[in-house]
Amino acid sequence: QVLLEESGGGLVQAGDSLRLSCVASRDTFTNFAMGWFRQAPDKERQFIATINWSGGNQYYADSVKGRFTISRDNAENTVYLHMMSLKPEDTAVYYCAATTLRVGSRIRSEYAHWGQGTQVTVSS
Repeated sequence: QVLLEESGGGLVQAGDSLRLSCVASRDTFTNFAMGWFRQAPDKERQFIATINWSGGNQYYADSVKGRFTISRDNAENTVYLHMMSLKPEDTAVYYCAATTLRVGSRIRSEYAHWGQGTQVTVSS
């Protein structure tokens, strides 16, 4: 079974940076494309970023493009989300997810494994 655990969330001020981490408890992590999603209260869980299994291709939602960077370290079974120039509207619970697809997707149903989420709160 693939287990995912996010960390790195917290309370920051607008303009600050955070790096989220997601560790997978499986050594076949390199065969999974990974994604990051976020969900604010009373809103749908929305796509943020995805990275393919080799790490060579990354795609982002327009709302975070140019500010967020997704990366992965397959030797450590870890995917990262580096967030810069944070805004209050970035406040949400952030989730990482894994898919057996070689190339990631922005569609939630394509991901079979999800972490519990980590809270990011950005104050103005």
